[in-house]
Amino acid sequence: MARWILINVPPLALLAGLIVGITGGTAIIQAFVRHRFPRLKQGRHNEVAVFVFPVVGLVYGFLIGFMVLVLWGQVNSADQTTRAEGAAAVQLARGLNAFGTADSARIRQSLLDYGHAATAEWSNASGGRTTPEAENALNRLYRTYEDIKPRNDTQQAFLTSSLASLRELSDARTERLLAARTNTGPPPSLWMVIVLNSALVLAFAVAFGSEQAQMHYGMVGAVSVLVAANLFLVTELAFPFLGEFSSSPEPLNAVLQILSSPQPPQ
Repeated sequence: MARWILINVPPLALLAGLIVGITGGTAIIQAFVRHRFPRLKQGRHNEVAVFVFPVVGLVYGFLIGFMVLVLWGQVNSADQTTRAEGAAAVQLARGLNAFGTADSARIRQSLLDYGHAATAEWSNASGGRTTPEAENALNRLYRTYEDIKPRNDTQQAFLTSSLASLRELSDARTERLLAARTNTGPPPSLWMVIVLNSALVLAFAVAFGSEQAQMHYGMVGAVSVLVAANLFLVTELAFPFLGEFSSSPEPLNAVLQILSSPQPPQ
């Protein structure tokens, strides 16, 4: 469900929808409670609520903070993996001129094909799925380097270094796809815990006694916005390759920019 939302709903629309939905729904419940249980306005139960509500708020804050910390770590890890893949491709691009004209041209074309294919498959790769174009482009890149026959020690050294960079690129790509496939945010049971804690925070805010209706509605509205913002943050961070805070294919575009720049004569 969270993945479908991130794919189909813009971040600002999602945040606005959560704020309006949670704030509006809580306001309706609050109006019903104040009308149905008028004695709550007197606040005789506030002494108990003063002790219980901070505990609920503390548990809620700890839970959300822990979730954000874990999910943010997944996003950072995804960024590092994508940057490692892009850096390895850049190293290959910068070393291709060490080979002969024909070999350099084949390497350059193979890298361009892989860069375009890996970028084009990003929407599929965000869920851990690959495309035949990207897989074939990577295989062609391997074959290109395997077919190179070094003519001197310099080319042999560059070939050894390039093969190491190619392995790093392949490893980073595999790690990126596995991370996209396995890092799918909180499991349903944990989502239930988050929703339950959010509901408890809102329930205590609604049940808190206050004779002044405007102040009570304002307090509950502020708590509702806070809960909506926290749910938005957890949802956006749930998938490291989707959403506003997700990793992007920009590191892969770096190799395309290098290969698209004018090449020095050999």
